Amino acid sequence: MTQPTAHSGKVIITCAITGAIHTPSMTPHLPITPDEITTEAIAAAEAGAAILHLHARHPETGQPDQTPEGFAPFLPRIKQGTNAVINITTGGSPYMSVDERAAPAAQYQPEVASLNMGSMNFGLYPMLKRFKEFKFDWERAHLEGSRDLVFRNSFQDIAYVLKTCYGNGTRFEFECYDTSHLYNLAHFADRGLVKAPFFVQSVFGLLGGIGAHPEDVMHMKRTADRLFGSDYRWSVLGAGANQLRVAAQAAALGGNVRVGLEDSIWIGKGQLAASNAEQVTKVRQIIEGLGLAVATPDEARDILALKGGDQVAF
Repeated sequence: MTQPTAHSGKVIITCAITGAIHTPSMTPHLPITPDEITTEAIAAAEAGAAILHLHARHPETGQPDQTPEGFAPFLPRIKQGTNAVINITTGGSPYMSVDERAAPAAQYQPEVASLNMGSMNFGLYPMLKRFKEFKFDWERAHLEGSRDLVFRNSFQDIAYVLKTCYGNGTRFEFECYDTSHLYNLAHFADRGLVKAPFFVQSVFGLLGGIGAHPEDVMHMKRTADRLFGSDYRWSVLGAGANQLRVAAQAAALGGNVRVGLEDSIWIGKGQLAASNAEQVTKVRQIIEGLGLAVATPDEARDILALKGGDQVAF
C-alpha cells in the first residue's frame, strides 16, 4: 500500500494548467496570459484538483517563460483564489538550462516543485503530422527541433535543483518517464538527498520515455513498489489520448492522477478539451465511479507531508 491509512481511498488530482509542450495554434483553449492561467487554475481547483502544477508563458506569443517575473502576475492571485497546493515546475522547457529552470521555485519556495529524474530524448515532432499551420514562428521550430533534442537532467543537474530548493521546505513531484528514473530517485534517496514520502509522478506515452500500454503502467508500479515500499505516493500522467485511460488504471490500483492541458489538449477522440476544469471533472467522475473519493488540498498536504500554503514566498 502506498497511501496512509488515515486517507485510504482518497485520490489526489493534480492539474497541469498550461505546460511547455503544446503551442497556441493547437487549441484556442490553452491558457497563455496571467489572467487565463489564473482563471483556469482556480476553476480546476474548484472542480476537484488538490494540486495545481504551473508553468508561465509569454503573454503575447505563448512561448514558455521560465523567468521568475513570468510567474509573478499569477502566483499570488491563485494563492488568494484557492486553497489548492501550488506546484512550480523546474522542468520548464527542454531547451532551457537547469539554472533557468530552477529559478522560479528557488525564489518563490512553493510547497511542491516538479523535478525530472533523468536525461532523455524528448520527441514532440510527431505532432507536426496533425498540426500544419502556426501563428508564431517559434511553434514549428519548437516541435521540429525535438528531432535532435536531449532533455538534459544529469545527476549533477538533479542534485543542483535539490540543493537549491530543499532548504526552503519545498517537496518534489518526482517526474519519472522510465524505470531508470525510478532507480535514479532511489540513488538520491540512498545519498540522503531526498526524504520520504516520495511523490512519484510516472509519465506514460511521451516519445523518448516508457509507453502507455497497461503493462508499462504495471511495470512502473511494480518497480516503484519494490524500490520504495510504503515510502512513496504514486501518481500517473498519460500523454495525449492516453490521459484518462492511464488515470483510470492507476486510480483502480490505489494511485493518484494528473490531468491538464499541459499533458493533453483532448477530452475525447478528436474533441478538444474546453478547459482544464473539464478534464478534472472527467477524471473525478472516473474516480468516484470506482467508489473512491477525491482528496481535498489539506488531505493532499497531509498525505505528502507538505509544509503548508502559509510557508511559501509569494
